[in-house]
Amino acid sequence: MSTQPSPDLSVAVGGLRLKNPVLAASGTFGYGTEYQDLFDPGGLGGVVVKGVSLEPRSGNPPPRICETPAGMLNAIGLQNVGVDRFLAEKLPALRRLDTAVVVNLYATSPDEFGELAGRLAEAPGVDALEVNVSCPNVKAGGLAFGTDPTAVRRVTEAVKTRAGRRPVWVKLTPNTADITLQARAAAEGGADAVSLINTLLGMAVDPDTWRPRLKNVVGGLSGPAVRPVAVRLVYEVCRRVDVDVIGLGGITTARDAIEFLLVGAKAVQVGTAHFVNPRASIGVVEGLRAYLSQRGLGRVTDLVGRLRQD
Repeated sequence: MSTQPSPDLSVAVGGLRLKNPVLAASGTFGYGTEYQDLFDPGGLGGVVVKGVSLEPRSGNPPPRICETPAGMLNAIGLQNVGVDRFLAEKLPALRRLDTAVVVNLYATSPDEFGELAGRLAEAPGVDALEVNVSCPNVKAGGLAFGTDPTAVRRVTEAVKTRAGRRPVWVKLTPNTADITLQARAAAEGGADAVSLINTLLGMAVDPDTWRPRLKNVVGGLSGPAVRPVAVRLVYEVCRRVDVDVIGLGGITTARDAIEFLLVGAKAVQVGTAHFVNPRASIGVVEGLRAYLSQRGLGRVTDLVGRLRQD
């Protein structure tokens, strides 16, 4: 009795070949090794580590996370150990993972972005760079770049110039009138892929104290509540801009991920779901494999861009 071969989950996206299209999103998976006691991160297509800056950052004062209906607000403020400690302490452990390592970059000027990219591009074990021009929880950089197509292009060019052979992905904000303008600017700047979406701007107030629930007042909304917005924006970019797209925003299951693939994303990232189910991302991988087998599909790429509109 013959058995059906396991579906091929491998994908080519943004200058990388991944064993499957599921990555852990930056800011939700630490430095990639914190989940090793729960599952093998080597089962993922890749890990996008939390944002790294030239100097260490302490982030915003607490409280900086609060739960919302079908999601959460955060204003962490890109707390991180800085590039020197990342290279000395975090990257060696990441190199032992059997998966792609993507480093998320945060800086406050194109020159800083370029310097940071140059430092990381020289380090063995870094497979790609993801440029954060979309964080809503910092006073400099972040949205100051992400809502201006000219700034997006300049930052992308600065990183691409110093990245050597490392692919460059640009993470885009939904807090703009037309995200395709930013996606096109990133592509013109040399981006190998764009990741979308980052969080939506949001706010919550405590009716008992009459105070904001976040010390920062405003934070980034993520989780299942934002998924329909994310799917729509990925759909628009895939239709109008010639660049690889990595979709994220509220993915908790394989079926969620399939929505993004059907509208044109070549890979996905799982983020906030890790705070509810630490095994969420590997569960998406397993779910994709089961879905393809049930449908008699041999490759996950058979789903990409196959949205039916008849």
